[in-house]
Amino acid sequence: MTLKFVTQIQRMFLQLPHSHKILISAISVALLLLLIIPSEPATASKNSTSAEQLMPGKRYQLELAFEQSSASESSESSELTWQTYQVKSGDSLAKIFSKVGFSAQQLYRVTESGDEAKLLRKVHPGDLLRFATDSEDQLVQLAHQINDTETLIITRQNDNFVAEVETKEVEVRTEFTHAVIDSSFWNAGIDSGLTDNQIMRIADIFGWDIDFALDLRKNDEFSVLYETHYVDGEFVGYGKILAAEFVNRDENFQAILHDNGQYYTPNGRAMRKTFLRSPVNFTYISSSFNPRRLHPVTGRVRPHNGIDYAASTGTPVMSSGDGKVVAAGYTSLNGNYIFVQHGERYVTKYLHLSRKHVRTGDRVKQGQVIGRVGATGRVTGAHLHYEFLVDGVHRNPRTVELPKAKSLAESELPSFRQHADQVMAILNDNKRVYLAMR
Repeated sequence: MTLKFVTQIQRMFLQLPHSHKILISAISVALLLLLIIPSEPATASKNSTSAEQLMPGKRYQLELAFEQSSASESSESSELTWQTYQVKSGDSLAKIFSKVGFSAQQLYRVTESGDEAKLLRKVHPGDLLRFATDSEDQLVQLAHQINDTETLIITRQNDNFVAEVETKEVEVRTEFTHAVIDSSFWNAGIDSGLTDNQIMRIADIFGWDIDFALDLRKNDEFSVLYETHYVDGEFVGYGKILAAEFVNRDENFQAILHDNGQYYTPNGRAMRKTFLRSPVNFTYISSSFNPRRLHPVTGRVRPHNGIDYAASTGTPVMSSGDGKVVAAGYTSLNGNYIFVQHGERYVTKYLHLSRKHVRTGDRVKQGQVIGRVGATGRVTGAHLHYEFLVDGVHRNPRTVELPKAKSLAESELPSFRQHADQVMAILNDNKRVYLAMR
């Protein structure tokens, strides 16, 4: 049957035209070659280790074909090398650049990189300067941290340098503290967590109403609402005092910060007044106003028309108000003295000074240091004798009624009072929580 089929095929092939015979023969040869010659994957398979030859637990090396990376290794050579220099006393920019290996020409290009580069002139001993160089030891960047939030960056761009100040965002938080005076206002402030500057600021805020050297008593108390600053979650410093309350001898004083930087009562009346209650800060008063006082040297009754502030020699003495120096000199009784006229009605006198910083005719501002505490004249020890005269009559500086403070403009009062209510509500809420936890 099979032989007969093959014979019929041969007969049909012989009857085909010659061109058809050639085409069929070529196709047949091609098919035969495909069956005989193995493919490339088959060859690879024959050359590889067969599954039957792999032994468990034995490692075999595989030849994996990876394309060679075309990326050059120049990235390593382009990495910057940093060095840090700490500014020393007597250093100049020229000395610093020379010490770290840079030329005067590079210094010139850096200092001419923009207005911000002028900040380099303000470096102080202890400041750190960071220099970045490339593989050829050429200066690429200079960094100087100005403060906790600002960094001066000077970067090379082509043949020039460009300076800029990078600023970090500051997170402002509100904190509260409360204190009761036991031994002193200063100690109470420190115990409550306030800084020296904050304590002095509180004294400044209430210094027109309270004589912090004379008026304070045990169990006086104060509350403070203030800002703290954070950068990247880290504490970096203190901000403004937003509001404060001081209870002195059962009298309540409140102060709220306005947008203009001044403090006002909740009703909008300025805390700043024409006169300070005390011309010195945090000192002990050895004697107060007493017209029938015995003089400590002569033993005679001699009116003591003022207040003596006991303080060490050299303690700053401030003018209690704006005015004009009408007398500055020396007598055997008063020692070195200064008299200041404030308008038509008021005169303040400062006696027994060790030094005078003003002359007759000088204009002075409230809080300006005009002299130093001393022991000149007829005295038993270093102190300031302070007098306050109204229309030529001696008045007790501690209790004399001072000129009224100015208020905010009528147009500003509604918005400020609303703000004051909100701030004082926060302060009082914190105070209630604090007292409840005591």
